Amino acid sequence: MVELAHHPNIELISYSEVEKVEGYVGDFKVRIRQKPRYVEREKCNGCGACVDVCPILAPNEFDEGFGTRKAIYIPFPQAVPSTYTIDMDRCIKCRLCIKKCEPNAINLNQEPKTIELQVGVIILATGFKEYKPIGEYGYGKYENVITQLELERITAPNGPTGGKLVRLSDLMAPKRIAMIQCVGSRSMDANQYCSAGVCCMTAIKNARFIKHYYPDTETTIYYIDIRTACRDHEEYNREARNTGVRFVRGKVAEVVEDPLTKNLVLSVEDTLTGEVFETEADMVVLSTAMIPPTKLDELRGLLKVERALDGFVKEFHLCLAPVDTKKLGVYIAGVAQGPKSIPEAVGSAKGAASSAGTPMINKQVEISLVRAVVDEQRCSGCGLCAEICSYGAIAMKNRIAVVNEMDCRGSGACAAICPSSAVSLRHYKDEQYEAYIDTLFADQ
Repeated sequence: MVELAHHPNIELISYSEVEKVEGYVGDFKVRIRQKPRYVEREKCNGCGACVDVCPILAPNEFDEGFGTRKAIYIPFPQAVPSTYTIDMDRCIKCRLCIKKCEPNAINLNQEPKTIELQVGVIILATGFKEYKPIGEYGYGKYENVITQLELERITAPNGPTGGKLVRLSDLMAPKRIAMIQCVGSRSMDANQYCSAGVCCMTAIKNARFIKHYYPDTETTIYYIDIRTACRDHEEYNREARNTGVRFVRGKVAEVVEDPLTKNLVLSVEDTLTGEVFETEADMVVLSTAMIPPTKLDELRGLLKVERALDGFVKEFHLCLAPVDTKKLGVYIAGVAQGPKSIPEAVGSAKGAASSAGTPMINKQVEISLVRAVVDEQRCSGCGLCAEICSYGAIAMKNRIAVVNEMDCRGSGACAAICPSSAVSLRHYKDEQYEAYIDTLFADQ
C-alpha cells in the first residue's frame, strides 16, 4: 500500500465514490465524488493529538464493532493515506480537536469535491463482504457465537483485546471452541455457492493458530466436506489434524445457550458414524460465506456490466475471456468476480492488468465488424431494440435507433425482435443468407 501511494504513475483517490461513467473503451469519462474528511490531508501530520482530546466514543467498524474509536479517527492501522477523518454523524462539534491541532489541519466547513477523469480502460476490484448470519446458530443473540472474521479481530495484536483470545460474555479464555462450516453458503435458503474453499482454509488456519498459542484449548471443526483445492492446502489440512484439531463430518442442527454459564450446547449428527449427540462449547465460531459488497449492484449499473447469479460481476466468457466483461474496456479483478482465495485473486488481478494494458500499449482496439446496423428508412422508432440490448449499445435519437458500435457485441437480439426488419448484423444479413442458400441449391 505504501509503494502504491508513492508510485509516480498512480493517483490514489481515497474516501471517494464513483457517481457516473460514460463513454467507451479508450474514452471513458468518470465522475468521482470525494467525500470531505474535515481534515486537510496536506496539513495533517498524523500526530494523533486530536484523538486524545476527542470525548466521543463510537463502535470501531474495523474491529467488527467490538472495540471503540473516537469521532475523529484513522479507519484502520497502517491505512494509506494515514489521514484522520471526522465522523460527522458522531461529532458534537465541541471544537477541542481544532484547538489541539498545531498544523491547523481541521476544517469543519470542508465540502465534497467532484473529480472528472478521462480514462482508456477500467478495472473493477471491489472485494467482498462477510455474510452476517443473524439468527442462525444463535448469532446476534448469544454473545459467544461469532464469525471467523470477528475471531481474527479478537486475536489480532492491534485488536480490541490486545490479541488475547477471550469470549465476550465474561472475557475469560475459552477451553472448548466449536467451528461450524458452510454457514450461509451451499444453501438453497441463502447463497447456493461455495466460497472457493476460503472458509475451510480460514477455519483450519485459525484452529491451528489457537492450538499453537493455546495448546490446552480443544478445537473442533464441524464440516460437510473440507475443500482444499490449492497447492499445499491438503498438507496444511493434515498438519492441523496432527496437531490435535478435531474434525467431525456432520451438520450442527442447533445451538442453545445455557443462561447460567453462557456455554453453548450443540446438537450434532455425525454423518460418518450416524451418531446423533449433544456437546458443549465455550465459544462457537461460524465460517460464513463471502458475499458481494453492499454497493456492487449500484456500481455494476454505472459500468453497464452483467450480474452473475451469485450476485457478483459476470465475466464475458468463463474460459476464453475470464477477466473481461460484456462492456468492452471494463475488466474485473479478484473477488469482484466471485469468491476467491488470495492466490486466485492475485492471479485474477494480474490477468486484468495484462488485459487492460494491451489496448493502452497498442493505443488502438480492434473490434469485429459483426455489429448491428440500422436502416433508418425502415426504423419505426418503437425502441424494442434498445430495450432488449443487454449491452446498452442502442439509443433512440429523434425516434431512430442508433447503435454505438464500440459497445455492441453482435448478439443479434435486436435484429430478432425488430418488427420492421430495420436492424441487421453485418455478415449475417438476410440477403447474405438468401444468396448462400441459392448457391447451395444452384447445382441441384
